[in-house]
Amino acid sequence: MADAFGDDLFSVFDEEQTTSTKKKPAIPEKGKTTSKNGKGGKDEFSAAKSKREADNNGTDEVVFGKKAKLETVSTEEINLADCMPKVKVEPVETVEGCNHEVALPANEEYTQLKPRVGKAAKEYPFVLDPFQREAILCIDNSQSVLVSAHTSAGKTVCAEYAIALALREKQRVIFTSPIKALSNQKYREMYEEFQDVGLMTGDVTINPTASCLIMTTEILRSMLYRGSEVMREVAWVIFDEIHYMRDAERGVVWEETIILLPDNVHYVFLSATIPNAKQFAEWICHLHKQPCHVVYTDFRPTPLQHYIFPAGGDGLHLVVDENGEFREDNFNTAMQVLRDTGDSGGSSGGGKWDPKGRKGGTRGPSNVFKIVKMIMERNFQPVIIFSFSKKECEAYALQVSKLDFNTDEEKKLVEEVFNNAVDCLSDDDKKLPQVEHVLPLLKRGIGIHHGGLLPILKETIEILFSEGLLKALFATETFAMGINMPARTVLFTSARKFDGKDFRWITSGEYIQMSGRAGRRGMDERGIVIFMVDEKMSPAVGKQLLKGSADPLNSAFHLTYNMVLNLLRVEEINPEYMLEKSFYQFQHYRAVPGVVEKMAKLEEMYNAIEIPNEESVVTYYKIRQQLAKLSKEIEEFIHKPKYCLPFLQPGRLVKVKNEDADFGWGVVVNFSKKANVKAIMGDADPLYVVEVLVHCSKESVKNTATEAAKPAAAGEKGEMQVVPVMLRLLTSISSVRLYIPKDLRPYDNRQSMLKSIQEVQKRFPDGVPLLDPIDDMSIKDPGLKKVIQKVEAFEHRMYSHPMHSDPSLEAVYSLCERKALIAGDIKGTKRELKKARTVLQMDELKCRKRVLRRLGFATSSDVIEMKGRVACEISSADELLLTEMMFNGLFNDLTAEQVTALLSVFVFQENASEMPKLTEQLAGPLRQMQECAKRIAKVSAEAKLEVDEETYLDKFRPHLMDVVYTWANGSTFAQICKMTDVFEGSIIRCMRRLEELLRQMCQAAKAIGNTELENKFAEGITKIKRDIVFAASLYL
Repeated sequence: MADAFGDDLFSVFDEEQTTSTKKKPAIPEKGKTTSKNGKGGKDEFSAAKSKREADNNGTDEVVFGKKAKLETVSTEEINLADCMPKVKVEPVETVEGCNHEVALPANEEYTQLKPRVGKAAKEYPFVLDPFQREAILCIDNSQSVLVSAHTSAGKTVCAEYAIALALREKQRVIFTSPIKALSNQKYREMYEEFQDVGLMTGDVTINPTASCLIMTTEILRSMLYRGSEVMREVAWVIFDEIHYMRDAERGVVWEETIILLPDNVHYVFLSATIPNAKQFAEWICHLHKQPCHVVYTDFRPTPLQHYIFPAGGDGLHLVVDENGEFREDNFNTAMQVLRDTGDSGGSSGGGKWDPKGRKGGTRGPSNVFKIVKMIMERNFQPVIIFSFSKKECEAYALQVSKLDFNTDEEKKLVEEVFNNAVDCLSDDDKKLPQVEHVLPLLKRGIGIHHGGLLPILKETIEILFSEGLLKALFATETFAMGINMPARTVLFTSARKFDGKDFRWITSGEYIQMSGRAGRRGMDERGIVIFMVDEKMSPAVGKQLLKGSADPLNSAFHLTYNMVLNLLRVEEINPEYMLEKSFYQFQHYRAVPGVVEKMAKLEEMYNAIEIPNEESVVTYYKIRQQLAKLSKEIEEFIHKPKYCLPFLQPGRLVKVKNEDADFGWGVVVNFSKKANVKAIMGDADPLYVVEVLVHCSKESVKNTATEAAKPAAAGEKGEMQVVPVMLRLLTSISSVRLYIPKDLRPYDNRQSMLKSIQEVQKRFPDGVPLLDPIDDMSIKDPGLKKVIQKVEAFEHRMYSHPMHSDPSLEAVYSLCERKALIAGDIKGTKRELKKARTVLQMDELKCRKRVLRRLGFATSSDVIEMKGRVACEISSADELLLTEMMFNGLFNDLTAEQVTALLSVFVFQENASEMPKLTEQLAGPLRQMQECAKRIAKVSAEAKLEVDEETYLDKFRPHLMDVVYTWANGSTFAQICKMTDVFEGSIIRCMRRLEELLRQMCQAAKAIGNTELENKFAEGITKIKRDIVFAASLYL
């Protein structure tokens, strides 16, 4: 119960300073209580209380007294009716195999969907699955629907039907997808099916007057902001891969688009399985005042079997069978293999993953080689091998390049397809190392697919894989995104990935998305997923990863200047409206009823607890709480490595307790400094791990990593195990030391230590003696002396309190403890309710508007200025900085080549190992840009936005400036590739983004009527738009 209220220990009990005449709990008055031995001085309670009142300003107090009523926010005070979405959800009867619900406005009655009369808009040559039939029924009734199903379950059928229906009714339909590559592939599919199809991706526009338009979400967003005529004729909008909305950087574009779309449009949302699909449908209904159906299925047409391959082992272990049952015994056997081979990270207590550790020896490669060979021998191909880095992808592919999976006939076909694909390239580009090196691999049936590949090669490999000419494809996780290219087997080379911040286990959602590529419908009886594990994992982590649910669709909404300026420019809508209507805000509001209910329950529980002689009990309770807090402070002194490490010799008895488990007394075996861990919260002390022999439940240490160890239950004959423990989890250090056997591996040797500990406890019935911090440990810190003096004073008050010897103490004390806990919960819930009434991010909006005013983009009455209109044209890079640079004349004296090189810093986003040495003609403009950026960071900080100048400047990466400059000056692609270690595909991606930014800069220059500058940006486009960098997609 210690520290139940955080640091603010008593505020729960203090009454508000009101004019109430109710009797207060008996808290000793300031200055009146001095302990008999004279120590303690002024009453610490009163001092603490006045400090807290100063900190707290009397807000959020919960009164704790017998007669006093709880001062809480009543649910009436919060005008929930104003902010609650008026939506209800009704279940819809459906056949087995899918769930069907509908979200509709609360004041509407649900009317059954009418069966189709007449001919279907599109006939299919196969029997539709239940979920497809349900979704098509919704579309036939002109009602919006979210279709949530596994990868390759056949969601596209629903999209095709909506397109066919719109074309039949002479309406327009828009199909949006998250990435350009996916848009190109969808265009290819839809064009073959319907012909009346156009494509708009920014860099490519085909047939923009078509009835069905395929486009990226960004294009749709800009059409909506510009009030495009097209939108008046649109009846349906299809959002493919809507789960992409949770993407931290680009997800907000989906939200903006959905909010801006008119209410008379109907929607088809296609999504991977998401647990909160119903919540998303409620938001659509709340937003557009129309019913939105959810058709959800967990059904996989091809069931999956999940195997684990432990590193160093030589076999597969089936851990999840085709019925979805988790086989814990097989899982534990696999982990035992890992333990026996003593694999990486296993020997160090924490079991943390060392990114470099996996390169040791030939262990990794031989494993991949072994498995791929075995897959081919068992006829489990084609296989997709997922890695989490481009370099790893290529390294693994080269390891298996000795193998050959294709017949001579297939080799000829591969060569023919490849030559046709690269035919459009110049002779120079055909000689590029990447182009030349990949063909021998492809002919052997081995492919590579990652963002660093030349786009034309990536597409060639996709085509070869879909035609069955590649048997093993080494890919990064981007391959799991979107395009339907299933295989029979999926192999994961690692269980951890680097997500930009740190190495972590992949989530169950990521695992579901990637493993969903296994199993080809109608071709395979079952799909096979193999998971290579190179470090110990507890069954709980394994089960969560392999059997966990998909990641929920949570909003990633955040404000951008482009959004704010566009909303100020458009008359009918303002930025505040966008915030209120966002899915982010909707998810926030949905929590309100739950919080209100929780509040009512807590109040009821609080009022139901009756404590006899409450005032006296509360006073005593506070003394005990303060003592607990002080003992924590003493622990903090003892835990400092300089004081405790000399006493942590082998054999020392220590007490181990973590957040949720008390292991009691254990024996120190060893301690070590923890490598590669930065001290948390700027603490200069390095982190230490102590290996302690503790009494564990047999179940928790059976075959698994000791991190999962749990203490043995009272009376249970458990097993003594050595467990790695952080210093802070040692709650007591005893003055007793035991003799420990040299070798603790034998079971009997470890169990003998349990008997020794029990013997010590028998010998000291009043408690095992502890090291005295001052006398034994010689801690000279004056702070510790003060704390010990306080402890003595409080102990004196505790022993002399009448409740201390009261026979009913135990019973009333636990009631008091419970009541105090509930009081703390009420206080937290009250804060939650206050927060629930606010519109999130409103403060940030005010700050951003302040920045726009100070920089001259908008007036104080939110009227957009010329600068603001220019910034509206720029959406693919930092619009504020680019507009400032344009108005400051920074581009005026630069050549077109210098301009393109300078703009590359805005669009290059990858990590490059070294910064090139720039010539003055590039370094000069870069310095000017950085000065301009510093000014914006300063203004932002003054406007109370959380902007760190250094972090802001780091966003602009000049690593490809010289590469772009050389390219714009006419060099070949082969020449510029030699200038940098950045992958060829990444260079091309940067150039294509740069071309898009240059087009936006042309529009921006046009908006201020600067023809000279407009021509300069246009010249920049012609300088870079050539050869392999802008080779047309094979899908078009």
